Amino acid sequence: MIIGIPKEIKTREYRVGQSPAGVAALVSAGHSVKVEVGAGVGAGFEDQEYIDAGAQITTKADDAWDAEMVIKVKEPVQPEWHRMKPGQLLFTYLHLAAETPLTHELMNKGIQSVAYETVETADRRLPLLRPMSEVAGRLSAQAAARCLEKERGGKGLLMGGVPGTNQANVVVIGGGVVGLAAARICMGMGARVTILERSPDRMIYLDDVFNGRIQTLYSSPMVIDTQIADADVVIGAVLVPGAKAPHLVSKDQVINRMTEGSVIVDVAVDQGGCIATCRPTTHDDPTFIVGDVVHYCVANMPGAVPRTSTVALTNTTLEYALALAGKGLEQAARENIALAKGINIYNSNCVYRPVAEACGVPYVPLVL
Repeated sequence: MIIGIPKEIKTREYRVGQSPAGVAALVSAGHSVKVEVGAGVGAGFEDQEYIDAGAQITTKADDAWDAEMVIKVKEPVQPEWHRMKPGQLLFTYLHLAAETPLTHELMNKGIQSVAYETVETADRRLPLLRPMSEVAGRLSAQAAARCLEKERGGKGLLMGGVPGTNQANVVVIGGGVVGLAAARICMGMGARVTILERSPDRMIYLDDVFNGRIQTLYSSPMVIDTQIADADVVIGAVLVPGAKAPHLVSKDQVINRMTEGSVIVDVAVDQGGCIATCRPTTHDDPTFIVGDVVHYCVANMPGAVPRTSTVALTNTTLEYALALAGKGLEQAARENIALAKGINIYNSNCVYRPVAEACGVPYVPLVL
């Protein structure tokens, strides 16, 4: 199969679809790989490394897109849409529940679209979302610490304080992969951390992991309202696979309950956000203020650490990329139910129900 790896053009997105090691594995399996010139430079991978791995370096983006399968990191942005070809297999993060225009474009062009974030195993793990969730969770703590600084609009608090001063009070909404990673780093910085979670089993797990050093509370509207009023930092870490994130904190609560200089980091912003006042921002202009509360809502947070992110992403996507390239979409999906759940658009139909419901398009069950 001919595989294309274009350069990401989203603002400050330095990750690349595969590392040279991943490309070498694809080439060894008998596939032809075209990598756009400079695609990996932002992540620290030179063109020569891809050439040494067996790839062809293309000088034009159109040439990298001229492939049977395109492997990316982020969803195609509008300037890339004209490069997509009918029937092409697209393997990337899509987050279509928050991207209705892109959903229509993929359907209209008949792009066979497999989303990393909805690949789901029988035990409900999301293996291709996990590595970036871990990165984003860790980064959310770093971002919160910076935003607490006075010059960035925050309260002027040091996350862990010093002897004789208060630590920052951090509330993490959601105790999944993102929430655990965020809590771990915040706790490591010395903050007081509370995780709000709805699953009793998950709360028991979190308590064991942290050996009782953080507080876990059942996430209800009343508890959220009480906790955010005392919080210096609120980290939104709620995920509904493939669907829009639910708004668990309202605009009224942000304005009237949270204190001046508090910080919100909404890691779910690429799925619509779980805090009503959030909107996607970029690494160029990452924050804004609503009701005297600093909001950090960068939709591609892991792009800030592209080397780590690219290697971690390659480690998890390569197995599936090899299956897709070697067997084709239909056979690979028939043999791997997790991969089948990753298919969002197939033969111009939306075959993933949460996306169809969020985007207002007909849902058609997947038949391979």
